Amino acid sequence: MPPETRPPTTDRLDDDDYPAYTMGRAAEMIGASPGFLRALGEARLITPLRSEGGHRRYSRYQLRIAARARELVDQGTPIEAACRIIILEDQLEDALRINEQLRRSGGVTEESAAS
Repeated sequence: MPPETRPPTTDRLDDDDYPAYTMGRAAEMIGASPGFLRALGEARLITPLRSEGGHRRYSRYQLRIAARARELVDQGTPIEAACRIIILEDQLEDALRINEQLRRSGGVTEESAAS
């Protein structure tokens, strides 16, 4: 990418979706093993981007998800169940956000939301 089309480095560092972390560093940051991160990828909870050399790269957003999965697994939840829980939590958060937006815009009233 020519220098004039690259976003400034500070913009990339502030971007939660920028794949800034190697597998080793990501695992270290969440206190897990690289194998745990691979398992999350196999379960399709997170899909790391690949560098030009084929190495996995993780974003801060993905690390937050991985840390939540690790928390659940540490509490005794099987990894497959932990992934499902996180997906459902994310879907619930999205639904609540959409409902709030609709309420603010007048698209949903308290009465119609309850029925």
